[in-house]
Amino acid sequence: MSDIEQPQLYLITPPEFELDVFPALLGQVLDSAKIACVRLSLATQDEDKICKMADAVREITHARDVALVIDEHILLVEKLGLDGVHLGDGARRVAKVRKMLSEDAIVGAFSGTSRHDGMSAGEAGADYVSFGPISEAALGDGERASANLFQWWSDVIEVPIVAEGALDAQALEMFGPITDFFALGEEIWSAADPVAKVQHIVKMISA
Repeated sequence: MSDIEQPQLYLITPPEFELDVFPALLGQVLDSAKIACVRLSLATQDEDKICKMADAVREITHARDVALVIDEHILLVEKLGLDGVHLGDGARRVAKVRKMLSEDAIVGAFSGTSRHDGMSAGEAGADYVSFGPISEAALGDGERASANLFQWWSDVIEVPIVAEGALDAQALEMFGPITDFFALGEEIWSAADPVAKVQHIVKMISA
């Protein structure tokens, strides 16, 4: 992989949002900064609700030529005209899903803190592999993906790497030179002004 000049931004939607509010806000955020991809990551398992949310978000992202992937729901990718799927269990299903979807579909895999699992996902055909959390957090088991993992990956592996989870200012500064993407979710949406927040992050990682 060539030396990383500046990581791109990848947005994760809130687990719940209002259809009459969030799409417009997402559009404002996408208009304010260059975003490579949006992941629809919803808490609900109600298919009708997921479809309505996906339709609303797709209209916003595709109008701006931004890719839209969905967490887990493989069968909804083609049904809803999405760009791909994000799998939360590493390499386990990547090969199977790669065969199920079109060649152009994006298949991403979250591999937690495991370099071996990430490598397996890449070998199975993942278009990107994400690791995290990358800084200390009280959630989960406390394990985190180290800067050494990202440095090794950026030096050796060609599959793009994504940093996600607990992205505080220190983590953004530390991992900026060694990751291809930062996946931002609550870091953006919990802010009083998400547009100002994403612009601030862009300045931080561009410095």
